[in-house]
Amino acid sequence: MTDIAPLLADMTNRARAAARILATTPTAAKARALRAAAQALHDAEAEILAANATDMARAGEAGLSAALLDRLKLDAKRVAGMADGVAAVAGLADPVGAVIDESVRPNGLRLRRVRVPIGVIGIIYESRPNVTADAAALAVMAGNAVILRGGSEAIESNRAIHAAVVAGLVAEGISADAAQLVPTTDRAAVGAMLTADGSNGAGAIDLIVPRGGKGLVARVQAEARVPVLAHLDGINHIYVHASADRAMAQAIVVDAKMRRTGVCGAMETLLIDQAYPDPAGLVAALSAAGCEVRGGCALHALIPGLVPASDADWDTEYLEAIASVDLIDGIDAALAFVARHSSHHTDAIVAADEAVAQRFLAEVDSAIVLWNASTQFADGGEFGLGAEIGIATGRLHARGPVALEGLTTYKWVGYGSGQVRG
Repeated sequence: MTDIAPLLADMTNRARAAARILATTPTAAKARALRAAAQALHDAEAEILAANATDMARAGEAGLSAALLDRLKLDAKRVAGMADGVAAVAGLADPVGAVIDESVRPNGLRLRRVRVPIGVIGIIYESRPNVTADAAALAVMAGNAVILRGGSEAIESNRAIHAAVVAGLVAEGISADAAQLVPTTDRAAVGAMLTADGSNGAGAIDLIVPRGGKGLVARVQAEARVPVLAHLDGINHIYVHASADRAMAQAIVVDAKMRRTGVCGAMETLLIDQAYPDPAGLVAALSAAGCEVRGGCALHALIPGLVPASDADWDTEYLEAIASVDLIDGIDAALAFVARHSSHHTDAIVAADEAVAQRFLAEVDSAIVLWNASTQFADGGEFGLGAEIGIATGRLHARGPVALEGLTTYKWVGYGSGQVRG
């Protein structure tokens, strides 16, 4: 059994040393290293897919859900997409050193707020092996060192991806300590990361980002002594207003639910305005796409024979081909419903009435709100941010897709000419 405490102390201390160097590494050098890492991922496709096949076989034997298996599975297209995502990060504007704002005080002292790296970031994630590449790329470009702890179900995939990324970084002069993968699946490693605040004399982690199910996020929030940037459930709603175009509404609803059911941006609840002219058409379109519709009481009265929705359905992230659907009495009722049941991830309205849509956008308190667009656009790449480290649903530091800027903080820099307070 691995002795976790000294292992993590060594990793965090090496990460801190690497972070100090990365903080002042020129943009061009970081970009070259990431492009090399992207090429290394392309070159290692066979090894990555072989490792993933091992993980998939074990996961199947362990009875993982279809949603988790979809998140775990890699193929040539997904490996290429992962590599392209790393290359895309290399081409993004470097936030480090950017001046947020500046002012000159009456005494002539010039003050600037300047973006700087956070330092050492810990990523704790489940199922998704692409997070290994995405997180490493974003952290390095933003000048941070990263410690990655993936789930046991993806251990072989994560190791193969990590090896390729590090090979590319090292080839261009970036320390392997800048992107480290916890080598053990021992759950004690998670606890050690959550309490790595430096109080025990070991190296510290400056920020924890959890990506996983409710159990993981609950544990992180309960045990962490390190600041946490939480990525919570995607209980996402679409409200189809009475003014919505029928063809548009059907296309958006089906895409939002069925494009990929296992992603956090998938629609889980559909609210149809009672005055919308064709609710049966929306239900039929979902059913024809292979979705099980669980109907609320109002919808049952209109379309008998639906699977009844329980109270729990309205607060469930299915991550599979199931949607809870009901009729709703106008925008006020829709806003109240979303406020009660949303996880504050992504909520959307389909409407031709601009005044109603603008009210929805203004009053729904979610990290992402959309008008006439699928919730599946809740993705850092679709927002032009390159890869993402997660979608933050809280209100502090960063919100929505967390990419380069979300992995920085700032410091005040003052330029004086001999000023004293006296």
